Amino acid sequence: MVPGLVIRSPRLILALLTALNLLNYLDRNVLSAVVAPVEHDLGLSHFVTGLFPTIFLVGYTLTSPIFGHLGDRPGALGRKGPIALGVAVWSAATVASGLSTGAWSMAASRAVVGVGEASYATIAPAIIDDLAPASRKGAWMSVFYAATPIGSALGYLVGGKVADTLGWRSAFYVAGGPGIAAALLCLLIADPARRDASQPARNPFAAAGVLARGPMYRGSVLGFCAYTFAIMGFGFWAPAYLHIQYAMPAGRAAFVFGLVTVAGGFIGTLVGGFASDRAARARLRQQARAGALPVGRAEDDAIARANLMVTAVSCAIGAPLAAAAISAPTARVFFALALPCQVALFALSGPINVVLLRSAPPALRASAMALSIFCIHWLGDLWSPPLIGLAADHAPMKLAMYAVPAVFALAAIVWWKTAGTQARLT
Repeated sequence: MVPGLVIRSPRLILALLTALNLLNYLDRNVLSAVVAPVEHDLGLSHFVTGLFPTIFLVGYTLTSPIFGHLGDRPGALGRKGPIALGVAVWSAATVASGLSTGAWSMAASRAVVGVGEASYATIAPAIIDDLAPASRKGAWMSVFYAATPIGSALGYLVGGKVADTLGWRSAFYVAGGPGIAAALLCLLIADPARRDASQPARNPFAAAGVLARGPMYRGSVLGFCAYTFAIMGFGFWAPAYLHIQYAMPAGRAAFVFGLVTVAGGFIGTLVGGFASDRAARARLRQQARAGALPVGRAEDDAIARANLMVTAVSCAIGAPLAAAAISAPTARVFFALALPCQVALFALSGPINVVLLRSAPPALRASAMALSIFCIHWLGDLWSPPLIGLAADHAPMKLAMYAVPAVFALAAIVWWKTAGTQARLT
């Protein structure tokens, strides 16, 4: 590799990884924007369509522990090699989604999208954690995870707009094409030194055993499972709900919901990063005044607890707002309530991932991300689209959607209790 082409600046690496994460969520969510025409052209029920994100998650979750282990034990290409491969694979599979001729071909392409994204999602946050200044962990992680709502929203926007003009197949071509070229940029990253050089666990099962023994990590993941169930159910079915409940054209419903998600997600992730860093500094100062300056794992515990409190409060605010939006008498009122709801729910996206990393031993940070990915999807959003779809096949969709705020409230309770547990890290 030509030395002059190596990307060494931490801020540039953060920018590149964030941009790729945006493409990640765009490719993942473009299907939600074209549900109505896909169901019509391929002759699918709500239940079958709801299975596609579940199948994506099967590929995503089953391979994430493997990539997490590789991230903790990097090979000759370091951590950037698996990342580049993952970006290329998920992008090519997104293009293949547009070539689908039936349920089976669409299911196969969505499963491969999940495999590609598993590599990226497990390793990239650990790299950012190694790069970020100690006082800015929450802000840097929130910048990275700002791509979640923005990329998801772009999935709605790109999918809805392209589908209206060129058809739903073209939406997948437009979404997946750029990532194939962008994968090459990953190979230019100068892989930062890991913060801890100790030997990681021998295999993914051993790593999972170590992580599961930590009450902070365990409780954070359980709350994340509930949150992920609800956020995926809300995000996947919201455009269809707007179409059914308020008779909005499917493309316009996806487009406007995408705009609301962009605004709410962008504001929320920035607010969450600022709030979590401020809460962490306040907790560290409080402990210093008490004569117990936290260092090492004690510092990690203080940062994790501060971030988890922000996470719990944000989710507790978002739950009733989600219920109010679903109960809205008009689409206009729905969007007016959905905006602050999105702000609150996405404010926790950076802080919760800081908690997951800080509550794990430094040598197992990629494995911690991988295990959390496995759990939050197998116990969370792997089930919400098909279950809500199944309920909507037999009852009014409004009734099915009320599961969303109820599960958000459950997540807030679990996180609040975990933040107050006795300090003991893995």
